[in-house]
Amino acid sequence: MVLDRERESIEHGKFEDFPSLSAKGDLVVLNDTKVIPARLFSDDGRTEVLLLEQEGDTLWKCLVRPGRRSRMGGTFPLGGGPAEIVEVLPDGERLVSFHEPPDLEKLGRVPLPPYLRRESDASDRERYQTVYAKIPGAVAAPTAGLHFTREMLCSLPHVFITLHVGAGTFKPVKSDLLEGHRMHSERFSISAEAAGAINQASRVVAVGTTTVRVLEDRMQKEEALSAGEGRTDIFIHPPFEFRAVDALLTNFHLPKSTLLMLVSAFAGREFVLEAYARAIEQNYRFYSYGDCMFIR
Repeated sequence: MVLDRERESIEHGKFEDFPSLSAKGDLVVLNDTKVIPARLFSDDGRTEVLLLEQEGDTLWKCLVRPGRRSRMGGTFPLGGGPAEIVEVLPDGERLVSFHEPPDLEKLGRVPLPPYLRRESDASDRERYQTVYAKIPGAVAAPTAGLHFTREMLCSLPHVFITLHVGAGTFKPVKSDLLEGHRMHSERFSISAEAAGAINQASRVVAVGTTTVRVLEDRMQKEEALSAGEGRTDIFIHPPFEFRAVDALLTNFHLPKSTLLMLVSAFAGREFVLEAYARAIEQNYRFYSYGDCMFIR
């Protein structure tokens, strides 16, 4: 689906036509994070662990279930040795110390989005990954990028940034006031090469909301994009002044999600609601493995 904000028009096409929507001077910016097999189960099958972020060789920030048994000092067997909960964090996450670095290739499973309602299988290690995924660290894929082939990328001027997508990307907004919603913090990095190319582009085409969050986080604080590493917890919702991104490729998102609010801030709430109604009429597929919209 192609949304033109200036004309407020909606058109339909196929993703293979995406390069034809580009203009001279456009630069496509993609998130090259790589999903890790971050879902683990204890040797006795009683405890489930979702690795969120590595804090040391054997220390990880995690979500642990069941939470009622996951108290500080508690242990469970994993990978043939004990894993210990060394700290319970305010937001319910745990710091877990493993007896040795967990063998993710052997023990881990791909942490599919909860709404898929199925267990991951061997094919998901490749399918739930962009063809350009490079830097390991995400627990969810930047799904707008799943549409690309290597051949298409070769036909488009592009650069990569990195944002390691966290489990909080699936967290719905439950606060009555938007100011009450606390965004998850995620690690990002921008190379000098990418920053220079983005600053020189006539039009920046962001692939996915994760790319938007990185670029807009930096540009809210700077006159020009600079290279660097850091963390962002930016919450983009209407009204918002976009300073870095000119066009956006994104999937169709869950209701009440921060992702849908970001898209509404970019294209206008009423226009986005109209587009979603059209998508339902035309039997578009939603969510991670679904179809996409290009907003220009």
